[in-house]
Amino acid sequence: MRKAKPKKRVILPDPVFGEVMVAKFVNHLMLDGKKNTAYGVFYTALEIVTNKMKGEQTALEIWKQALSNITPLVEVKSKRIGGATFQVPTEIRADRKESISMKNMILFARKRGGHSMAEKLAAEIMDAFNNQGGAFKRKEDMHRMAEANRAFAHFRF
Repeated sequence: MRKAKPKKRVILPDPVFGEVMVAKFVNHLMLDGKKNTAYGVFYTALEIVTNKMKGEQTALEIWKQALSNITPLVEVKSKRIGGATFQVPTEIRADRKESISMKNMILFARKRGGHSMAEKLAAEIMDAFNNQGGAFKRKEDMHRMAEANRAFAHFRF
C-alpha cells in the first residue's frame, strides 16, 4: 500500500461509568455535535431500564447483554466474479461488530413510536435484552442471508 493506515483515535471513557464502550455508543447517538444531550438521553434511558427491570442486573449490564444479543457474526458482501455478482458471506471484524450493533440499536430506537428518544432507546434496549425488536430481527436477517449464500463462501476475499 502506498499510504500508511490512519491511526486509530483514542476514545476517552464516559464520565459516569468509566466505560469506553458507552462513550462510543454516545458518539453514534449524538446529532449535530450535541454530546451532552446524547449523554443525557443515554443515562435517562438506563434509568428507565432500571425502573422497569428491577432486581435482575444493573442497567449497564442489561445494555451490554442487549448489545451482545444484537451483534451479528457474519455478513454478506457483494463480489463480482466473471460477470455475475455473488453475495459472499464473510466474518465481521470485532470493532465492526460493535459498531454495527450500536448503529442498529440506535436506528431502530429512532424508528420506534414513543415520546422521547430516551424512552424509545430504553424500549429497544429491553427488547434486545429479551431477544426481540427490530435490531435483533436485523441480526437474524443478516445471519439468514449468510446461511442462504453459504455455497459462495469459497469466493471469500
